[in-house]
Amino acid sequence: MPHKLTKTHVILFIATFITTLLAGAFMSGVIPWEQPEKIYLGLPFSLTLLFILMTHELSHYYMSRKHNVPATLPYFIPAPSIIGTFGAVIKMKPPIPDRRSLIDIGASGPIGGFIIAVIASAIGLSLSEVKPTGELQGGLSFGTSILFDFLSRIILHVDPEKYDILLHPVAFAGWIGILVTSLNLLPIGQLDGGHIAYALVGEKHIWISKGMIPILIVLGIIFWPGWIVWAVIMIFLGYRHPPVVYPWIELDRKRKIIGWVSLGIFILTFTPAPVTGL
Repeated sequence: MPHKLTKTHVILFIATFITTLLAGAFMSGVIPWEQPEKIYLGLPFSLTLLFILMTHELSHYYMSRKHNVPATLPYFIPAPSIIGTFGAVIKMKPPIPDRRSLIDIGASGPIGGFIIAVIASAIGLSLSEVKPTGELQGGLSFGTSILFDFLSRIILHVDPEKYDILLHPVAFAGWIGILVTSLNLLPIGQLDGGHIAYALVGEKHIWISKGMIPILIVLGIIFWPGWIVWAVIMIFLGYRHPPVVYPWIELDRKRKIIGWVSLGIFILTFTPAPVTGL
């Protein structure tokens, strides 16, 4: 039986809609308590981001149900932050039958969210403004990935290193979706990337998981201090992955391709320095 929609799901979703709506309004230059009639300007950002997060989590949910793994519907997490949310999660009840079902469940969310994030980024970039480098003063500067850099070049026909792009709220939501995809694909513990790594290499996953911690620390020293925070969080959450019930069932060619596709998505979406000061 599918997990039922509860009051908690509804309340958290409404709260997250409100916080992301307010965040989107701020991006559009609206001060909600002074211009409440213009809060609707936050809708493009809010609805785009919620759609990306919803697609990610419902993809996990669908695959969990397909493989008879009990899972809840998504819980959205509101937050008083620049984007208005800490994301969304579903809860799965182990055990997971085998590595084939594990890679299906683990990869479905990042791939689903990735597709929507790319579409949103492309649409949003076509609505964004281009400014000569140095013209924008103050605020935050958002880093780029191989993918977002490529989209910026082909859609805006500019070199992102020579111009500043004032992202449309839809593009910013897409950028966040791309960043969230890469964070989830880190091959550590029980992140989506951890599920995929365990499905591909089994118990050897622990060495990949442990090896990523010093890599994150080095990235934190060189590029962005936030990686050190991520390393600490990952240490706290743990490196290990619970075993599947039937570990002797091998991955078929289709699942191995899914694993390589996920690795490619991780490389394309990884952003070494997500946020810097201008």
